[in-house]
Amino acid sequence: ILQGTYETFAAVAGTHFSGTLRGRTVLSAGLGGMGGAQPMAVTMNDGVALIVEVDPARIHRRLSGGWVDRATDRLDDALRWVDEAKRAGRPHAVALLGNAAEVFPALVKREIVFDIVTDQTSAHDPLGGYIPEGVTSEEAPQLRQRAPEDYVKRSRSSIVRHCAAMVTMQSLGSVVFDYGNNLRGQARESGFADAFSYPGFVQAYVRPQFCEGRGPFRWVALSGDPRDIFRTDRVVLGLFPKNDALARWIRIAEERVPFQGLPARICWLGYGERAQAGLAFSELVGRGDVAAPIVIGRDHLDAGSVASPYRETEGMRDGSDAVADWPILNALVNTGAGATWVSVHHGGGVGIGYSIHAGQVVIADGTRLGDQKLERVLTTDPGTGVIRHADAGYPEAIGAARRHGLKIPMLPTNDGNGEQGTGNG
Repeated sequence: ILQGTYETFAAVAGTHFSGTLRGRTVLSAGLGGMGGAQPMAVTMNDGVALIVEVDPARIHRRLSGGWVDRATDRLDDALRWVDEAKRAGRPHAVALLGNAAEVFPALVKREIVFDIVTDQTSAHDPLGGYIPEGVTSEEAPQLRQRAPEDYVKRSRSSIVRHCAAMVTMQSLGSVVFDYGNNLRGQARESGFADAFSYPGFVQAYVRPQFCEGRGPFRWVALSGDPRDIFRTDRVVLGLFPKNDALARWIRIAEERVPFQGLPARICWLGYGERAQAGLAFSELVGRGDVAAPIVIGRDHLDAGSVASPYRETEGMRDGSDAVADWPILNALVNTGAGATWVSVHHGGGVGIGYSIHAGQVVIADGTRLGDQKLERVLTTDPGTGVIRHADAGYPEAIGAARRHGLKIPMLPTNDGNGEQGTGNG
């Protein structure tokens, strides 16, 4: 989650702020399982973050873990700290105890403009996730059980105010984007017609990378020895020495991101790069340079493994936002390629019923057969992403397919006489 959030804010910086968030401010909400990555991802990009969170326990967890630098329940204090860090050009993350449905409109009323505004509250679940204004995190569980219909009604009312404030912030000059939690969808269902006035993060910033087959590449050291991850870090840096963003991420992750459970790492790699890294890891295993095999997977947010019209596939060029064939095709192809396990699942941050995802895991075990499976899976998996976006008509994906020699029967080709033909597959 952290690495994907880092990539998103890096893309925002590249699109709007000359490649850096230094001296820029970010407003968001939610410090839960996914949203908790936001403050560190912003500071990794040299920005200043103010994250609103209604649950004091979550703030304490993020503060004690080093994900945020300071915390307060006073808006004026939070704004002062943000302004001081901005003026100094110093990366800094502040957590504010409060409800986004109250804080965001208050900022609009005071005409305080942040450079970037987004949100990662649990808006996809107005009963079990989102907490409406006027309700504390301690009161919410009892209210959900005692009066669920009233609770949902109050949540939806708060979601509308929350979303409306973000729309207004966009009109005031902020760069605003939805971070895939279906806040806009819930607001529109509750009667707010302008909910989709600002774009989703994939549509605005990530899709060009998906067109190149670039996305999350995650690996785990089955030995449980952190030194095995550090050895793989060196391999990745050696394979891609010109990728400055990757080198920055690996360096910061080693310094600031603690391991949880088995030691693991993630980075974003493109078509061809994933197979290259996987085979290099297998070579480490075969030589005995690491103590046990390496498991390679990825996040469900990837180029060709998802149908999610409110997130990854929102606003597709050909209108295929809700076409569910692609994740199923991805799962079948990865199964045929020899993946160790393949999964198909629902939800993916936007809620059950709003998306379908396919996942895969393959093992680098140092064997010849393992390498054959590894290379196939780590080629077909991102390759599905290139094909999916080429089929939708994205020039970047069509260009990537041609550069990499992908044979796509439905892809228009030039027959040399200036006329368009059909690829022969």
